Amino acid sequence: MADFKPALKKILQFEGGYSNDPDDAGGETYKGISRRYHPDWRGWEKIDSLKESHNFPGNCEADPNLEEKVGDHYRQFYWNRFLGDEISDQNIAEELFDTAVNLGVGRAVSFLQQGLNLLNRNETLYADLVVDSSLGLKTLGALKTYLESDRPDILLKIMNVLQGKHYIDYMTRSPVQEKFARGWFSRVEFIKK
Repeated sequence: MADFKPALKKILQFEGGYSNDPDDAGGETYKGISRRYHPDWRGWEKIDSLKESHNFPGNCEADPNLEEKVGDHYRQFYWNRFLGDEISDQNIAEELFDTAVNLGVGRAVSFLQQGLNLLNRNETLYADLVVDSSLGLKTLGALKTYLESDRPDILLKIMNVLQGKHYIDYMTRSPVQEKFARGWFSRVEFIKK
């Protein structure tokens, strides 16, 4: 079964530290946790107190309690919501995790469901899934069946293509977002086989 700790380590390589970019839809963020979308995160109180220090934001990295809160947040709001501990392939779990953190759990699961539907050999492996953005027993069962008969890297490629297409569509609708293109596309196929 997939392991959260190495997955978190990879995610945090992309998420960086403290940021407050006015063009970022997430607004003020710490290690990818958006104050706009997660105003009740327990770490904001600590960050606000650290802002009084002359070495902010560097002092955030030295606080072990803050780092623990980061890990707890990612497990609760992302990993657990797509049943990461139930995924048998570490790379698939890490791809779901990365996409969930960057684009939301529902979108990550829908990319998985779409990929599984495309790879079910016209429903000879398993019935098409309803792409409902919810990872339940049917999606887990289809994933298990797929992994017993096929290579995970093909599914990973489809999930990454869908992720990349989302970024392109988003930047087309909102050109100011192009400034984030290099960071976003560094996440596409960040798990290599």
